[in-house]
Amino acid sequence: MIVRSSLVYSRRSGVYSAIGLGLGIAVHIAYCLAGIALIIAQSVVVFNVLKYISAAYLLYIGIKSLRARREHEVRAEGRKDADLTKRQAIRLGFITNVTNPKATLFFLSLFTLVISPTTPLFVKLIMGVEMVLATMLWFALLATIISHRSVRHRVHGVQQYLERVMGGILILLAIKVAATSHSK
Repeated sequence: MIVRSSLVYSRRSGVYSAIGLGLGIAVHIAYCLAGIALIIAQSVVVFNVLKYISAAYLLYIGIKSLRARREHEVRAEGRKDADLTKRQAIRLGFITNVTNPKATLFFLSLFTLVISPTTPLFVKLIMGVEMVLATMLWFALLATIISHRSVRHRVHGVQQYLERVMGGILILLAIKVAATSHSK
């Protein structure tokens, strides 16, 4: 998603999408700390609802990618929506991460390994903030590299094909997420 945002839209969109991913992780961390992740992991119904929402969103982004036109064609028409606004980019990253049911299981597993019931709340909060910031910084760095002029120049000729490949990958990922079984 960060690669797509950075190539299709701009470095700014990629970086703001990275911020959205980090905010999505903050939600996962918050409910893990509150113990709600255990309920989600144990409930087949809640897990499946999250799973299908996530799959539908990935499918939507994938289809949108398959139907995308070349970036320079959109910009040549002078369309103002050729780039995402800050809010749209953050929302894209946030929704992508928050609707990921595997993130719930990942953070639940991570927290049960790393955090004990006796771990002080401030230590848990520091760990959570560190994960959010590390995610934001890593994906912002990726967006910066991917959107660099020399990388974009090399990709420009095949961008429409890459967009379609990314769309196909997102659709396959949506199918994989939808087919994921609930395991305890």
